Amino acid sequence: MNSVLRGILSTQFVYSILRVSTPLIFATLGALLSDVSGVINIALEGMMLMSAFWGVMVSAWTGSAWMGLLAGVVSSILLALALAYFHLNLKTDLILAGIALNIFSSGFTVSLLFMISGDKGSSASVKSYVLPRLNIPFLGKIPILGDMINNHHVLTYLAFLSVFLVQYLIYKTPLGLKMKAVGENPDAAQSVGVSVIRVKYIALILSGLMAGLGGAFLSMGYVSWFARDMTNGRGFIGLAAQALGGHSAIGGMLGALLFGFAEALSYTLQAIQLPSEITNMLPFIFTIVALIIYARSRLSKLHALR
Repeated sequence: MNSVLRGILSTQFVYSILRVSTPLIFATLGALLSDVSGVINIALEGMMLMSAFWGVMVSAWTGSAWMGLLAGVVSSILLALALAYFHLNLKTDLILAGIALNIFSSGFTVSLLFMISGDKGSSASVKSYVLPRLNIPFLGKIPILGDMINNHHVLTYLAFLSVFLVQYLIYKTPLGLKMKAVGENPDAAQSVGVSVIRVKYIALILSGLMAGLGGAFLSMGYVSWFARDMTNGRGFIGLAAQALGGHSAIGGMLGALLFGFAEALSYTLQAIQLPSEITNMLPFIFTIVALIIYARSRLSKLHALR
């Protein structure tokens, strides 16, 4: 137990929280950008998985991690466009379309992985590339804090920067105001000349962009290979973190960090020989508990208003 406490109180533990929270932050921002316009992006899991796959494969084919990142993001955006077309043009049920795309992504990536590498488990036999870490000299010189926030992956810094960019987009730009208007009252927005379908398309494209960055981090930063279903529920955890944060990117980030803490704690608890099957449940237990608390607080507020 002492070893666990030492681990939690170490700078390395905080470093680990920021690292494992990176894909969760991107997923949370993706959920926020779609939710604020009135669309629940259930397909975040599939978008992240598709991005993780194509990031590895294209980086291996081109010899460039940056081309892999671009391919991963583009594949995620294409999936977001598919969701938008099914829901907005074909009037398909949003939840069913999202679930279908998640199932498609899981099967499609495994099939292509087998065709390319002959392996259904991981792309370990494929020589892929990873995006760099950033060693920022002035951060490294800060005592204690420098060990926590320096030398992170480039996408980790981009994730935290994106929080403030998304917050600014939603509350300070004309596009953000249109997204909020469409999400709150699409009929009223339509009556003043706002194209509801166009705004929702843009919101889902931006959501796909964020999901793509999160997926690419998983296979080109978190590890250096693609594995079957490696998103492991992070898209759904992102939806939960967004629910906790409401329509605030900063609140969503705090929710993602909470779940990142749970994931980092699960790794630390393995030091006392707890079975991995138990420790790996921690992020999902945190998700359920957090959503129960959130639901109860919402109910309390509704009762207080009556």
